[in-house]
Amino acid sequence: MSKKSKSTGQLEVGPPKEASVGAPGIVEAMRYALTEMGAKRSLNTLLKLNHADGFDCPSCAWPDPDPESRKMAEFCENGAKAVSWEATRKHIGAAFFAAHSIADLRQHDDHWLEENGRLTEPMYLAPGATHYAPIGWDEALGLVADRLRSMDNPNRAVFYTSGRTSNEAAFAYQLLARRLGTNNLPDCSNMCHESSGTALSQSIGIGKGVVTLADIEDHADLILIVGQNPGTNHPRMLTALETAKRRGARIIAINPLPEAGFTRFHNPQSVRGLIGRGTQIADRLVPVRVNGDLALFSGLNRSLLEREDASPGSVFDRDFIDKYCDGFDEAIAAWRSLDWATIETQSGIARSEIEACASEVIAANRIIVCWAMGLTQHRNAVPTIREIVNFLLLRGNIGRPGAGPSPIRGHSNVQGDRTMGIWEKSPDSFLDRLKAEFGFEPPREHGWATVDAIRAMRDGKVDVFFALGGNFAMATPDTEVTELAMANCQLTVSVATKLNRSHLCHGKESLILPCLGRTERDVQASGEQFVTVEDSMSMVHATRGRLDPTSPQLRSEVAIVTGLATALFGEDLGWREMGEDYRLIRKHIEHVVPGFHSFEERAVQPGGFMLPRPPHDSRTFPTPSGKARFTVNPPSVVDVPDGCLLLQTVRSHDQFNTTVYGLDDRYRGIHGGRRVVFVNEQDLSDRGLQDGDSVDLVSLWGDGERRAKSFKTVKYPTPRGCAAAYFPEANVLVPLDSTAEGSNTPTYKSVVIRLERSA
Repeated sequence: MSKKSKSTGQLEVGPPKEASVGAPGIVEAMRYALTEMGAKRSLNTLLKLNHADGFDCPSCAWPDPDPESRKMAEFCENGAKAVSWEATRKHIGAAFFAAHSIADLRQHDDHWLEENGRLTEPMYLAPGATHYAPIGWDEALGLVADRLRSMDNPNRAVFYTSGRTSNEAAFAYQLLARRLGTNNLPDCSNMCHESSGTALSQSIGIGKGVVTLADIEDHADLILIVGQNPGTNHPRMLTALETAKRRGARIIAINPLPEAGFTRFHNPQSVRGLIGRGTQIADRLVPVRVNGDLALFSGLNRSLLEREDASPGSVFDRDFIDKYCDGFDEAIAAWRSLDWATIETQSGIARSEIEACASEVIAANRIIVCWAMGLTQHRNAVPTIREIVNFLLLRGNIGRPGAGPSPIRGHSNVQGDRTMGIWEKSPDSFLDRLKAEFGFEPPREHGWATVDAIRAMRDGKVDVFFALGGNFAMATPDTEVTELAMANCQLTVSVATKLNRSHLCHGKESLILPCLGRTERDVQASGEQFVTVEDSMSMVHATRGRLDPTSPQLRSEVAIVTGLATALFGEDLGWREMGEDYRLIRKHIEHVVPGFHSFEERAVQPGGFMLPRPPHDSRTFPTPSGKARFTVNPPSVVDVPDGCLLLQTVRSHDQFNTTVYGLDDRYRGIHGGRRVVFVNEQDLSDRGLQDGDSVDLVSLWGDGERRAKSFKTVKYPTPRGCAAAYFPEANVLVPLDSTAEGSNTPTYKSVVIRLERSA
């Protein structure tokens, strides 16, 4: 079928693909790179991507192989696009902003805004002005310092952080905020993996995964991929899964949508991948209902218990449980009370299929569970992840090779930013070390996470909002509320590489401060600098830009943060010296952050170094009891009224987070547009709708309805009662107050909607 799209003139929808990557992935990556960078720049840039002497991909946080095992082209299609997007030859400056008013720019979508190219000079929007105008760096940083000094309370400032920020910039940034006197440090973790950190901290005492790349490739017998689409969001993961498959590992994919990456993978690095049949990734596809994962894993644990009852000692690892765990008896009692009919109804999976999965579990000695936002962005996200930990503990699948929980982070250094102290509720132990290192008393009162920061802005409690990267207005929930909240601020400041929607959702006055990209050389007074990042699996390594900066007016994130701190505080903590020589920042990190001893020496080693993870390294669990904790997590699901659907937001294959590289999603058969909603064919029929109809999506919440207009229906093999639409277009439907219990993460994957024909 073919349908008109406002953005392109033609939206085409075809059948979804049943295989991923291969020659089409190479062609698309190179087409985009050549268009944005040209041939020579593409060659010089891409061959340094993810190499020890080059720079880390600014896209996802998937770990790199050992340096000696890396391919010449150590990147995926979306990594190539992320680099090309950043290293584009296009740029915008004063002339562009003189030609386009704020009102004009608001008429364009984010894809158009970003496609205009790199920002080249600081821009200022004065109170009442209609256009951004150039401003000098000293004047810009002085203005921010003046506004911060004029506040009557430091908690009237909010410092937001994107997950691409380096460890060095993040450490300096949190130091600036705390030196000012606030813990208002929301970040993108609050919106993605906060539920993982909360659940894992409660269960095993550490808020991140304990699995390595070698565990997946070389040791695991069974890998469960839950609420994650690696073919689009972490494409290099497919290579690791293929390696595991060739070794004999089994893979179960648990996801509401069938994804091309789960079926057949054509590895572009091998002849067999390009001209052969490729590799079947998933041995079993489990089409769980949206929000049904807690019930599914409760059912798995109930099934394992029943088999242990039938043959004591044959299923559970009682030696591990007795020595390393507590809470076991309470969990057992809760599973015994479960009703299979409820499990089947809530998960959407028949008992027979759950039992078949349990048989795979019993046949495996080493099990890894990987997950992403398909689990973390629900009301019951924290208990769901705790139940997965229960599942792993039952058979001793933590603290040995090829086993453990593995949350797969989305952005390249989002995990590192948290390690560096970007957290609104850092523990006293971190703040005590900060005090000992720098000689001031950090604030102890917890600050605002992302959702609370939006509420505070909405309620007039924030004067200055400072964003170190990201596209806050589009990444956050309840888009209209967020935009109005930002307008309540006196000053909004954004450190960015490109123009985005957040720069048009501004306070009374606004600044755009252009920064170096990951791909660009960073030369300061002491010479050329490097920075470091931490991947999804706790490896810390250096990254060095190789391109000349797009503009001589660009400054590094570190230089911007330390420059602002100098304007604000003078030289009380040695800000200027830190900005001129990042080794000084790393020395401070070494003293403040555990695991960073000999930071400078280990950071420059090819491949970097691994941070300690006690559950993995020694089966040590830093919980209050000193043991891993079994927890009781009664199955629950979102109540969906008759006639409504449960919507999850998803990415297209042609985007990363809020950055849209193009308007196609070829794996799902979408070309030329993004305002589509994927719905089960029978659900469409029940509502008198057909494939291709134009509908409004209306979300239901206690404070009223929210509406996203003019979406095209696409029949799709998703479970009955479920639907999907693209992020961030559907974020307008996510109520600000609909968050995960315990983590306060917005419920982007659990939005109750109805479909109405568009007027």
